[in-house]
Amino acid sequence: MATEYKATPEDKFTFGLWTVGWEGVDVFGGATRPAMDPAHAVGRLAEIGAYGVTFHDNDVFAFDADQGAREAAIKSFRDAVDAHGLKVPMVTTNTFSHPIFKDGGFTSNDRRVRRFALGKIAKNIDLAAELGAETYVFWGGREGAESNFAKNIGDALDRFREGFNTLTAYVKEQGYDLRFAIEPKPNEPRGDILLPTIGHALAFIESLEDSEMVGLNPEVGHEEMAGLNFAAGVAQALWHGKLFHIDLNGQHGPRFDQDLRFGAGNLRGAFNLVDLLESSGYTGPRHFDFKPPRTEDEEGVFASAAGCIRNYLIFKERAAAFRADPEVKAAMERSGLDELATPTLAEGESLASVREESFDIDAMAKHGFAFEQLDQLAMDHLLGVR
Repeated sequence: MATEYKATPEDKFTFGLWTVGWEGVDVFGGATRPAMDPAHAVGRLAEIGAYGVTFHDNDVFAFDADQGAREAAIKSFRDAVDAHGLKVPMVTTNTFSHPIFKDGGFTSNDRRVRRFALGKIAKNIDLAAELGAETYVFWGGREGAESNFAKNIGDALDRFREGFNTLTAYVKEQGYDLRFAIEPKPNEPRGDILLPTIGHALAFIESLEDSEMVGLNPEVGHEEMAGLNFAAGVAQALWHGKLFHIDLNGQHGPRFDQDLRFGAGNLRGAFNLVDLLESSGYTGPRHFDFKPPRTEDEEGVFASAAGCIRNYLIFKERAAAFRADPEVKAAMERSGLDELATPTLAEGESLASVREESFDIDAMAKHGFAFEQLDQLAMDHLLGVR
């Protein structure tokens, strides 16, 4: 009998309403599924063990909803969340779907659009605080260009920074307990998107007035679209103390953003990531940002969502077994991991002592690190043969 791999609240598995609610629309075809009521989505997610649910403003109410319709939609959603005992750990704003945002929100060449975007975001920040969200994510999907002459990058970054500085100041003025997280992506839907990778976003954050309030929400597929090692990027975000939130999905290398269920793309990368998250002390949500394929009906949609949870728990189990294996521990010692954690200069030493030290160059050159053995042990545990 297959293992159940049941989710618990401690796992903090969360889903965006836009994931299971995606109607299957793509650039080559229309919807293959009907629109899903947010309250219904909340109930189905609770059934598979979700800890919480996240949303863009327009996942809950229409872009052009009047005040009455907006309040009714929010009440329906909130009642469902409360009834099922779920949390709303993260909220974000849609500044990419409506035609007004065709050249971006923060960085549109049209000043009127930038002003509208700031107001739209501020209203949704109020809602996020009301719902108890801890993180507010910014994905700049339209913040970019298709040609170098369409956008002065320096001016665009000035406006991006102005937007963040304005909104962090607003959060502080209101006394909200809310942090911001930037979600990098290299391209799609724009030809080139500003702040395309974890590294770009980290550098940008350091330029902000309230940089301590702003961190990252990296996504598996987005970094792998750029051909990068996602686990390594997340490790650097952790090193900087900037991993505020994370998006989990699957991706097959540098192509379009596939948004596969977690684990259904780069299997080794997913294992490495879960091992890192579970061994690093990360305590935030494990947030799934995927799209069930157009081929699926509602049952297939939630089977795909349940698969995200199951795959994460399998990787978690395999990673724990890997870390506990005495042979793995011995291989790590042979590979010098403990020595890498030791400062190169001992306390009280100076560069002068290194300059005068005698080294056995031939012995050092012949030294092997046994990385292949260690890597094969990881593979054995991933494949379940140890």
